[in-house]
Amino acid sequence: MVSSNTYSLLTWLYTQKVEPGFAIIYFRITINSKRANISLNKKIKIDSWDNSKSKIKGNSNEARILNQFIKEEEAKVANAYRELELEGKLITSQLVKARYLGLDTQNYSFTDLFKYHNLITKDKVTKDTLNHYLTTQNYILEYIESRYKTTDVFLKELDYKFISGFELFLRNYISKGNNKPIGNNTIVKHIQRINKMINIAINLDWLLKNPFVNYKLSLEKTNREYLTENELDKIQNYYSNIPRLRLVKDLFLFSCYTGLSYIDIRNLSPDNIVKGIDGENWIMTKRQKTGTSVKVPLLEPAENLIFSTTENYRKIDFNKIFPTISNQKVNSYLKEIADACGITKNLTFHMARHTFATTVTLSNGIPIETVSKMLGHTKLTTTQIYAKIVDKKVSEDMRILKNKFSSKSRNSLILKHSS
Repeated sequence: MVSSNTYSLLTWLYTQKVEPGFAIIYFRITINSKRANISLNKKIKIDSWDNSKSKIKGNSNEARILNQFIKEEEAKVANAYRELELEGKLITSQLVKARYLGLDTQNYSFTDLFKYHNLITKDKVTKDTLNHYLTTQNYILEYIESRYKTTDVFLKELDYKFISGFELFLRNYISKGNNKPIGNNTIVKHIQRINKMINIAINLDWLLKNPFVNYKLSLEKTNREYLTENELDKIQNYYSNIPRLRLVKDLFLFSCYTGLSYIDIRNLSPDNIVKGIDGENWIMTKRQKTGTSVKVPLLEPAENLIFSTTENYRKIDFNKIFPTISNQKVNSYLKEIADACGITKNLTFHMARHTFATTVTLSNGIPIETVSKMLGHTKLTTTQIYAKIVDKKVSEDMRILKNKFSSKSRNSLILKHSS
């Protein structure tokens, strides 16, 4: 809708209540013949003012600085008017003045947004997800302190430059006790969390629009490493006199044969082991990450691990099947096991889930739809990544076989020609 308002902005000098020969620079906003005056709090000599151009005379450094200031403030007033137009407000000169001075709305900061976000999401997301948001928030506050030498910024001050600077800050960030920089995909996740919080601010009318909407980052494709059948056998046959390594080995193998993530194994209780439709033992639980129901028939190796006789380290919590140990320690111990087994891959606990999807199920002819349900994936496309990995392995194996037959054919031709 085209506005019917008549808007004008005049820059003028106020000479009253000022010593003779001096004046204060003012703005006069006029909308539909109604006026509102704003002091710029700049005192100048009257004879230095050019009335026809509404600016300071001359090209001195002081004149250029003051004229630039006036120009920028005029733009801010015009922007305040345009904002009110976009909001569909009934615009008056006093309302434009209030918007320019920041008196018509409360100014919310990043800290205000963080507090509100954490309050409304703490009961909706998992503890781990909330911790991810807290990490992002801490990085933002560190960046603000490093870049702007302050502890917080108003949301209305955010722009494209802020988010691009934040990305650069993360790429150069080295945390204490970790000599590795933050990976690209982790940075993308931080930016995504910021956008989600900014959208909350927009829904609350704390911001008019997302200042980062045009900022794009792409996830890098990562290789989903998994264990081959031979490598899985090596871990299966591994034995240690150290209880912690035996425990980690069992936890890892249990994930390899069930597809459960580490946190879901930690949460597993005897109540989650039930009789399935076939009368056999099944795991029935929910993924902590997504809340998706998961039903997995227990393979014999997994069932043996549940009813293992190594009770000396198991019954720490009688309500859980396995004891609690931090994921960080688990991955550290897995590296010891990998070294002992001669496995050169970077063995992490999540690799067990990949192994279940590839080596244990898809490679043994389990349909991808069934594998997807057992993994608790909400989209089949997520599981299809593993199918591509299996197809690639088939292609590589067949290439070896093709070369073998090609060699035989060449040798047959040589013998035929020689005879």
